[in-house]
Amino acid sequence: MIKKIDHIGIAVKDLKEAMNIYRNILGLKFKNTEVIEEQKIIHATFLAGRVKIELVQPTHPDSTVGKFIEKRGEGMHHIAYRVENIDESLRELNAKGVKLIDEKARIGADGAKIAFIHPKDMKGVLIELVERAEGK
Repeated sequence: MIKKIDHIGIAVKDLKEAMNIYRNILGLKFKNTEVIEEQKIIHATFLAGRVKIELVQPTHPDSTVGKFIEKRGEGMHHIAYRVENIDESLRELNAKGVKLIDEKARIGADGAKIAFIHPKDMKGVLIELVERAEGK
């Protein structure tokens, strides 16, 4: 089911400040920023070799990322794994009794199909599944 790590999501309060750290202190290559209205976030993507680091800032305190920061503070929010067929992966996980946050895939950053697995069934780690068009 899992092909590779797609990205690591890090929740931040101040995207510009965090971008400075990842670009100027760690020296990672900046890829892009994107606002995702549906999720009430803005994110910046950096490349660390083949793995993307996604800095995620809430645009509203009632977003899931805003609630995460309020409860746990800034830090690692999720790890995303690339899958070939997200619909098939969700059916397989559902059949195994895994608690899903998203029963059906939705559109995320860069137009990818995404879905989240509940952290209660993943030893406290929020897992995102990502299906991307080839070459993205």
